Amino acid sequence: MYLKHISLTNFRNFTRLDIDIPTRVVLLTGANAQGKTSVLEAIYFLAAFTSFQTHADRQLINFTEGRKASLAVTRLVADYQRGKSKHRLEARLILEPMGVLNGQRLRKEILLDGVKKPVHEVIGHFNAVIFVPQMSQIIEGAPEDRRRYLNLALAQSTPVYARALSEYNQALTQRNALLKSLWERGAVLSLSKGGSNDQLEVWDEALTRLGAQIILWRIEAVQQIERLAARVHHELTHGFEILRLSYEPAFDPLPKPDGQLGLKMETVIDRSGLKLNEIQDGFRERLRELRSEEIARGVTTIGPHRDELRFLANDIDLGHYGSRGQIRTTLLALKLAEVNWMKERTGEWPVILLDEVMAELDLQRRTDLLKYVGESEQVLFTTTDVNLFASDFVEKAEVWRVEGGRVEK
Repeated sequence: MYLKHISLTNFRNFTRLDIDIPTRVVLLTGANAQGKTSVLEAIYFLAAFTSFQTHADRQLINFTEGRKASLAVTRLVADYQRGKSKHRLEARLILEPMGVLNGQRLRKEILLDGVKKPVHEVIGHFNAVIFVPQMSQIIEGAPEDRRRYLNLALAQSTPVYARALSEYNQALTQRNALLKSLWERGAVLSLSKGGSNDQLEVWDEALTRLGAQIILWRIEAVQQIERLAARVHHELTHGFEILRLSYEPAFDPLPKPDGQLGLKMETVIDRSGLKLNEIQDGFRERLRELRSEEIARGVTTIGPHRDELRFLANDIDLGHYGSRGQIRTTLLALKLAEVNWMKERTGEWPVILLDEVMAELDLQRRTDLLKYVGESEQVLFTTTDVNLFASDFVEKAEVWRVEGGRVEK
């Protein structure tokens, strides 16, 4: 899979960009705050339909356009090759007037080959893997940062994942609202006396059906990515460290031995033999056991929305005790593994996007990185210093200069 052409209109600091992209390596050079990262951000947005820089799509709209009271439209268009087929993918962010006092609302439209489609039907049709130094929050940040990483990776590689996750979150919202309502109506007392609630059963069923599938997908994904990441990490650390990914589902379908409440994180747990119906049955039963407690708290306390993922090197939790060097190395291994994992899942190389990563790596890591990405079809780097790259690598690459929202070949 590779990009052939990208067109941007009113995206970030680009008023207009139309450029053909070669299949070889592209180096985007220039000073900071000129638009290099925005090019990568636009490409990644067309793969994930979200930004790695912000959760607010409104911030992607060109600042000058976004300040207008009238209609403002940002367009991202990509022509790309997937296998033997050519496709066009377009995303529109439409900021339009609403109500009084110059109110505005943002509307997102997605078109695949000229046909409007919901996001969950299009995500994964074009694949990209992004690596930026500030992604250390995947390891050091909050659990939601790691869940977001898993969700974005799975959405691109598993066609129905995005839809299942969306429906799960909708069911979760409805169930939480009902839990609060039941508490206000004194339903805990009723339930403790053997009462039941048909509405809660409906949302329990939806949550277990969708949640169990999400858990199963995450189990498979973490094990597959761990296999690939551990191999790369072993090479990057010259065999001194063993990397492991510890997936900790908020509802753990595995029974705890000897009545334990939990297992130590360094304990290797194999969930690969679990079946979907086993997870569903266990999840449903656990929700029933927790029903009175959850009504009292007004919130669903278990499920994929509270899952955790930890990264361990030689059984040391890197999120708490990892050095800067260990975290950089682990992120690099994780992202290179994600590239190969996506290739295994889809049969296509994703476009690789690397933002100022060479400055974060020592000489040996730079050499290792260039060796790994050399196998892929298309790679885009940003850099403020071309001298960080080997001269023979630069000679084979396409070098573009980005300045003031303009790209010069």
